[in-house]
Amino acid sequence: MFDAFRRDIQTVFERDPASRSRLEAILCYPGVHALAFHRVAHRLWKAGWFVSARFLSHISRFLTGIEIHPAARLGPGLFIDHGMGVVIGETAEVGRNVTLYQGVSLAGTSLKREKRHPTLGDNVVVGAGAKIIGGFKIGDNSRIGAGSVVVREVPPNSVVVGVPGRITHKDGQRVTEEIDLNQTDLPDPVARAIEQLLERIRTLEGEVETLRKSVESHA
Repeated sequence: MFDAFRRDIQTVFERDPASRSRLEAILCYPGVHALAFHRVAHRLWKAGWFVSARFLSHISRFLTGIEIHPAARLGPGLFIDHGMGVVIGETAEVGRNVTLYQGVSLAGTSLKREKRHPTLGDNVVVGAGAKIIGGFKIGDNSRIGAGSVVVREVPPNSVVVGVPGRITHKDGQRVTEEIDLNQTDLPDPVARAIEQLLERIRTLEGEVETLRKSVESHA
């Protein structure tokens, strides 16, 4: 468990340039605190101490603003940045080196006791306020844009933006294995469609003007 805690501190330095010292990472990062609470709660859950595990996770939510069900399975290298409002459901699974920003929800859609929360592959980045809803998988190296709502499976090396989320590709190229935290230049299919409509309107207006002049010249 101490090795995992040291990994959490190292992850802060790797993915947050605002971090200045290890002491700051230990004292001032609620994501680090939430993960430490979760590891204890998860062990209690696996041991059959369900109420104790839930109560500990409830304390963690009160102190950090991050809600992680004790049954959720979290891989090494998870970084929860800022963290307020993050929710990770009971059957959620998170791979290696995943990054979650504030307000992210890994939510379920079924009332049955089954796999109903998403699985995130390795190196996935989920932008602020994004919601991933359902028992499907987000493939390795994928990025979910801020504010997106994802309701279906996403293949590896993909970028998803919008409501509902649409799969796109950054510059038509696969995402590299390096963890990419860029949340500012994600392609926007809605904006692209609007641009195409405006261009079509300008073309039609030009054709109408040409016809008008033709009619006037023959009048």
